[in-house]
Amino acid sequence: QVQVVESGGGAVQPGGSLRLSCAASRSLFNIYTMAWYRQAPGKQREMVAVIADDDTTNYAGSVKGRFTISKDNAKNTVYLQMNSLKPEDTAVYYCNMIDSRTWLTYWGQGTQVTVSS
Repeated sequence: QVQVVESGGGAVQPGGSLRLSCAASRSLFNIYTMAWYRQAPGKQREMVAVIADDDTTNYAGSVKGRFTISKDNAKNTVYLQMNSLKPEDTAVYYCNMIDSRTWLTYWGQGTQVTVSS
């Protein structure tokens, strides 16, 4: 069993920045992808950003150029730097990890991000 724990959410004004962290309970070696998803009230969960084991990244069109996903293998942690935040970025943000040995998917408990003036 692997645990992933998100942190760094909070409330921020439009145009502000936040950095989310996702700490895994084991090494990121043999992790196929780590990703951030979000779910706003009344909406489906959507992929925000993903980073693969070869460090390639992909972003949802709505956040491209504003959000950056990165990882620190030494700390077993993935980050999501969010800049130029908009009210429509308000959601619960979830960390997702896929193990390349078992192809099991793990989710964190989520962290709330609220963008409001």
